[in-house]
Amino acid sequence: MRVWYFSEMAYHPAWDEGLSRGSMRVVLPNKNFDPQVGHGLLNRYLDEFALCDEVGLDIMVNKHHSTATCLTVSVSMALAILARETKRARLLSLGTPIANRPDPVRVAEEMAWLDVLSGGRLEMGLVKGAPYEIAPANSNPANLMRRYWEAHDLILKAMSTTDGPFNWEGEFFHYRNVNIWPRPLQQPTPPVWMTGLSADTGRAAAERGHVIGTLLSGAVAKPMFDTYRKRAQELGWTAGPDRFAYAAVVGVGDTREEGYRRADLAAGYVRTAPVVLEPFTNPPGYNSVGANVAMLKAGPKRGGFVLDRDGKPVDHRTATVEQFMASDTVFAGTPDDVFNQIRDFNDRIGGFGHLLFFGQGGFLDHNDTVANITLFAREVLPRLRELSPAPARTATAAVR
Repeated sequence: MRVWYFSEMAYHPAWDEGLSRGSMRVVLPNKNFDPQVGHGLLNRYLDEFALCDEVGLDIMVNKHHSTATCLTVSVSMALAILARETKRARLLSLGTPIANRPDPVRVAEEMAWLDVLSGGRLEMGLVKGAPYEIAPANSNPANLMRRYWEAHDLILKAMSTTDGPFNWEGEFFHYRNVNIWPRPLQQPTPPVWMTGLSADTGRAAAERGHVIGTLLSGAVAKPMFDTYRKRAQELGWTAGPDRFAYAAVVGVGDTREEGYRRADLAAGYVRTAPVVLEPFTNPPGYNSVGANVAMLKAGPKRGGFVLDRDGKPVDHRTATVEQFMASDTVFAGTPDDVFNQIRDFNDRIGGFGHLLFFGQGGFLDHNDTVANITLFAREVLPRLRELSPAPARTATAAVR
C-alpha cells in the first residue's frame, strides 16, 4: 500500500465567521482573510509537505475556490513548488476539475510541464470537482459530465500525441492546432486518477483503467470498487489493489489519547467542509442518479452521506472522533491501533492500494502535524507497505 499525505491547507481563522453565516464557501467575504496570516499558513503547510519527502511519504494536493476550507487555488502552482523542494515523493494532483477549466489544452501543458520538472513523478487526477465549485466557475451542472469527458479525452490526446499538431472539433472545445510543448516524461501520459462515489463512476474508471479514489466515504467505497472489479473482469483484466484509493483522517500518537486528540483536531476540517448554503450543495444535474440515491439512503441530515457500520447516518458537522471512526472516515490511536483499523477496513472493502492520509486539518498546529507525520511514517507506513503491495508502475500503461 502506498500512502499519500495531504492537507487542504485551510484558513481556519475564518471558520467562526463561516459558521455564523452558515457557509464556509462561495459567499463568505474575503475580508475575513488576513494576507499576513495566510502568508504564514501557506509557508507552514508547504514545509509540512516537504517533510513527507524526507520520511518516505508520497504527496497529494487538491484545490478549491472561494472558500476558507482550502487555500490551494491551483494544484499546478503548489506542485511546481513541491517538485523543486522534493526529490523522491511521487506527486499526486487530485485534482484538476477539468469540466470547470475553460482550456483543457492548458491543463495538458501544465501537467506535462510538472511531469518533466519533477523527473516523471507526477500522478494526474482529472476530476469532476465538488458541487460548491459550480457557482464560482459559473458552470452548467446539467452538461458538466459531457464537458468533463470531452476535456478528459482532449487532455490525454494532447499529452500522448507526438506527431502533431492535430485539430479538435467537439461539443465544447475547438482547436485548430494542438501541439503541446513540453510533452510529458512518462509516456504516453502520467498515471491518471479519478474520484467518485457511485457505481457508475467505478464502471467508467474501469473502462479506462484509471485509479479510482474516494474521500471520507466509509462503506460507500465498496460498491464503487466492486463495480470497478466486475467491469474490469468483463473487459478481460483483473483490477488489483493499485487501482483503488481511499482517503481518511489519521491521528496517531504515542498514546491512544494523543492519537484521538490529534484526529479530533484534524477532523475539524471534516466538520466545517460541509457547512455550505443549500443552493450550492447539489446543483440540479451535478450528481448522477446513483450518487443521489446513496445520499438519500443516508437519511435527511445534511452534512454527510456516510453510514456507520450499523447502517446509521453520520452527520459530519457534529460527529465525535468515535463516530467518525465507526464510519471508517477517521483512523486514530496508537500506531498499532491505526494499522489495525486500516487493515480491517482494507479487508472489508476488498483491498485498496493507496491510502490518502489526511494528516492535518483545522486547528492541528505545526508541532502536532510534524509529530503526526513523523510517527506515522516511522511506525505505520512500513507495515502498510506490506499490506497490499502495488505492482510495477508499468501496469498502468499496459491497462490503458
